[in-house]
Amino acid sequence: MTTTLSKEAYWELFEETATKQAHINEITYKFPTQLGQGYCRDIDLREGLELTIAKYQLHDDIILEMPERSHPIEYTFLLSGVEQCEEQFMRAGHYSLYSSGIAPREKPQSFATQLIFAINVHIKPELFTAFWHSEAESRLLTQQLIRNDKKYNFYSGRTTIAMQTAVQQILQCPYQSLTKQMYLESKVWELMALLIQDLERPRNLPYTPLKPDDIDRIYYAKEILLQQLDNPLSLIELARQVGLNDCTLKRGFRQVFGKTVFGYLHDYRLEQARQLLEQRRLNVSEIARSVGFANRSYFASAFRKKFGVNPRDYLTQKNSA
Repeated sequence: MTTTLSKEAYWELFEETATKQAHINEITYKFPTQLGQGYCRDIDLREGLELTIAKYQLHDDIILEMPERSHPIEYTFLLSGVEQCEEQFMRAGHYSLYSSGIAPREKPQSFATQLIFAINVHIKPELFTAFWHSEAESRLLTQQLIRNDKKYNFYSGRTTIAMQTAVQQILQCPYQSLTKQMYLESKVWELMALLIQDLERPRNLPYTPLKPDDIDRIYYAKEILLQQLDNPLSLIELARQVGLNDCTLKRGFRQVFGKTVFGYLHDYRLEQARQLLEQRRLNVSEIARSVGFANRSYFASAFRKKFGVNPRDYLTQKNSA
């Protein structure tokens, strides 16, 4: 089932769920229960600069009817899920970047088969151009990012490691109040700089969009994968069990989750291990085995690489907390 809403009707549903945070221009909206579950946080970093962090899952597919409108510079990093706007597809592990200009009538669609997790930034053109001075730089911006009364440009690409790092730093911001606002703004501009750098590189080749049925099978594959942490199926066996060929499974897993099949499994095992360490019921060796690491030394090395501390030291820290 697909629900179609106007832009105004959609946002009216959010107004009653708003909670404003003190000391910073931040509003958290709970996702309307008739649409799904999750949240959307809007943070005004300064006049003309807004950061949004959204994480939600819909009950039904939703199509928004967007009118023709003036559009700021906007970028989105999608950490989970797939979204579609006309012929443009957005999938996990990729970014979209829109120039300022005129946005035509559009009908973006979000799907109920997956969790959507994204950060989004809006920048008014006049604030953005305040950072640029030389004629060469201005010409580049006019052609690519500042479109005034022309139709906006759209760019997309794969999220680089540097971009992933900045996105995670936004999501895990350790500060509060004014310090939080300053920190988040610095990361928003860092991401903009990385996007501009990426614009100068050759464009990525077009990718083949996944069919809705394939996306469902990808999520089913993930469920099967996580049910057998200590003895996972091979890629070919997993593909056969969900009714895909192994090439589609590999490509689809990267598109939907931004990682390889076994890269996703590896990270999930480590996150499960971290949670078990916090429960303090098992020792390090028992935890390593329970999440599928036969070699304790390899487990310790992988844990340290992901979390910056050895599992034994992590356990000690939690015991002394």
